[in-house]
Amino acid sequence: MWKLLNLPNTFTAKEDKKLITAIKTIAGFAPSNISIYRLATLHSSKSRDEDGFRESNERLEYLGDAILGAAVADYLFKKYPFQDEGFLTEIRARIVNRESMNHVARKIGIASIVQYDQRNTHLQKVILGNTLEALVGAVYLDKGYPTCKKFVINKLIQPHFDLEEVVNSDTNHKSKLLEWAQRNTKEIKFEIAENKKDRGREFSAQVILSGEPYATGYGLTKKKAEQNAAEKTCAMLNI
Repeated sequence: MWKLLNLPNTFTAKEDKKLITAIKTIAGFAPSNISIYRLATLHSSKSRDEDGFRESNERLEYLGDAILGAAVADYLFKKYPFQDEGFLTEIRARIVNRESMNHVARKIGIASIVQYDQRNTHLQKVILGNTLEALVGAVYLDKGYPTCKKFVINKLIQPHFDLEEVVNSDTNHKSKLLEWAQRNTKEIKFEIAENKKDRGREFSAQVILSGEPYATGYGLTKKKAEQNAAEKTCAMLNI
């Protein structure tokens, strides 16, 4: 049985009303347990220690990531009944990757409700997708899986993804970048780092072109991190 820590409510009535309105706009329904959504919007940079535990939205992010993946997997399984596991896995990965979720989160207004240390101007660029995943976890706990699945498909996937475009897009960005570097006599390498988190590990990869640093990408595997970094670099170079 899950439970929230009995943390002091630092939200004012006005702030709660604003959050409730935002959830209605984003999800299409009013929250039943507003405390879950407060937690879903709380980044660790604003969290406090309570009895040796630092409460933040990271546990909800972990849960929401799994629920999001399951809902999208179910949606694709039914939409493409004659495609194999490899195709379904690839399309799901294109939809739920970090950049896609950041993009969707910005469009639906997650920036207006996330609580973070605003002195760190870089944070908002990287935490919106994580906060969206935490919100999915909050909806799951508050409303149950069927409602959460409808939220994911009807509010996050269908309005923001053209599946035909997703299916037909060329995602081997690393190969494109390597070919470009070869044509332009550029030396290219990927610098890999492993970042350990409470819920597992994540890799980062930075593209270095002829000694100059370019984009950094992230992923749960080295390969995905390299692809993410290559995709960003291709965009920077208009490849």
